[in-house]
Amino acid sequence: MQFEVWAPQADRMTLHSEGATHAMERDPERPGWWTADAEASDGTRYGFAVDDGPVRPDPRSRRQPDGPDGPSAVVDHGRYAWRVPWEGRGLPGAVLYELHVGTYTPEGTLDAAAERLGHLAELGVTHVELMPLCPFPGTHGWGYEGVSLWAVHEPYGGPEALKRFVDAAHGLGLGVVLDVVHNHLGPSGNYLPVFGPYFTERHHTPWGAAVNLDAPGSDDVRAYFLGSALAWLRDYRLDGLRLDAVHALRDTRACHFLEELSTAVDALGAEVGRPLFLIAESDLNDPRLVTPRAEGGTGLHAQWNDDFHHTLHTTLTGESHGYYADFARAGLAGLAKTLTGGYFHDGTYSSFRGRSHGRPLDRTRVSAHRLLGYTQTHDQVGNRAQGDRLSATLSPGLLACAAALTLTGPFTPMLFMGEEWAAGTPWQFFTDHTDPELAEAVRRGRRREFAEHGWAEEDVPDPQDPATRDRSCLDWSEPSVEPHARMLAWYRDLIALRRTHPDLSDPDLSDVKVAYDEDARWFGFRRGDVRVALNLGKEPTAIPLGTAEARILAAWTPVNPPGPDGLLTLPPESCVVLTVP
Repeated sequence: MQFEVWAPQADRMTLHSEGATHAMERDPERPGWWTADAEASDGTRYGFAVDDGPVRPDPRSRRQPDGPDGPSAVVDHGRYAWRVPWEGRGLPGAVLYELHVGTYTPEGTLDAAAERLGHLAELGVTHVELMPLCPFPGTHGWGYEGVSLWAVHEPYGGPEALKRFVDAAHGLGLGVVLDVVHNHLGPSGNYLPVFGPYFTERHHTPWGAAVNLDAPGSDDVRAYFLGSALAWLRDYRLDGLRLDAVHALRDTRACHFLEELSTAVDALGAEVGRPLFLIAESDLNDPRLVTPRAEGGTGLHAQWNDDFHHTLHTTLTGESHGYYADFARAGLAGLAKTLTGGYFHDGTYSSFRGRSHGRPLDRTRVSAHRLLGYTQTHDQVGNRAQGDRLSATLSPGLLACAAALTLTGPFTPMLFMGEEWAAGTPWQFFTDHTDPELAEAVRRGRRREFAEHGWAEEDVPDPQDPATRDRSCLDWSEPSVEPHARMLAWYRDLIALRRTHPDLSDPDLSDVKVAYDEDARWFGFRRGDVRVALNLGKEPTAIPLGTAEARILAAWTPVNPPGPDGLLTLPPESCVVLTVP
């Protein structure tokens, strides 16, 4: 077997494999690359030494059986016999479900999560979006401090377990999306700087020096990230990738890395004969990100839309601190603007940033399915001091209204695990750093951050305490008991309506019509022949539906059809979906 590694600044490279040492030779065809031949098969442990230094894992390691600091292991992807033929499942018409493997079940493994996929198929979601799986220190963590971008966290089950999970999902008709982190790597187990200029001081990010996408040596660094992305889609038969915080990918080259990535993914999709897609997390509010390359855009297929979350969250909770301030001041008008225009900040002044932000989205060119809408995500729950979900503070009626807005609105819906039954468990920030100094720094940093917002130190969970992770695991006894069972049935009904009524999957943003009354606290919108009405207030209210001819498709609480005057009377904190013949 030939081993290879990129180490452009090295004078000597050695391969260490199963107790033997092999001198590596420069590749005459590829500057900076070194190669060596050695006997190896699936599971063979190996590593590289730069200039006779310590043996380090392969930057392109396919497996880290002993964690980020241990030796790499050879993976023969051809050994796995795929059971399920899969033609793919594209993004249009999708309903996504964000899932963290380590807390979806108490066991915290891919195999245990696979056993619960039947719940998602019955719920009606179309794609499971897995939070990051790359190796990270310890056993439990969010996954955003991973390293070895080709490998699967061993405590989750490693590469074979991911293939079994994907096979099981595809067997139930579920696509699988993976959250990948290209904007930084974890501080622990990150040996990339030993091998080459993977990072640059030209740009800085919240995590330090930026990934090198445009400085000298960046051709091979870009190839590193491109190769990783394509490997997930090809070797594990994934259907899409979610790209973490793409605004932190600093790149001044004429062809941005994201455009190069979208081009490569589209080419791979054509090669394998199934749809593949990329979903960006971005706070830029720049529609060019999801505009096709042929029209001058970057060509990503979709993006998370935090503006929708923020307008909905402030409408439901009344919170107005930090970046919520502008959205809270706008009230229902802000929700209406986002629901019909995609972005709230589309060139408007952002008080949080102290400047104007965003640009308008052309509703005639950008399909609504390219924006993901959600009520909760791992970020919006886990980055709260106590990891409290909306179910900890909102009434079931308001939770039902949030679900109706998300699942009947124009954007591609995404749920956060447990949301569908109003889970009573929190989802908190937890880590398992094996470096005591790093563990203490994270603990102090977390408490200092929230102390600035008035939280007492003892009220902020210790990320390193195993109990913090344990509290964050879903309680699978909840979905079968009230009030959780009623909420789960509501989510199932709404997803079924989205699937059976074409108007609810129509991607035309310009066809969304909105009405609201700020004082009476009612909000309504129309999508084709479907009407959705919400009473967010604490008193019954009459909503002018504009027609007496309407049939109720789903209602959170019993409600009569509109009267002859076209008025629909809704109980407090309730919602209804209707169709007009």
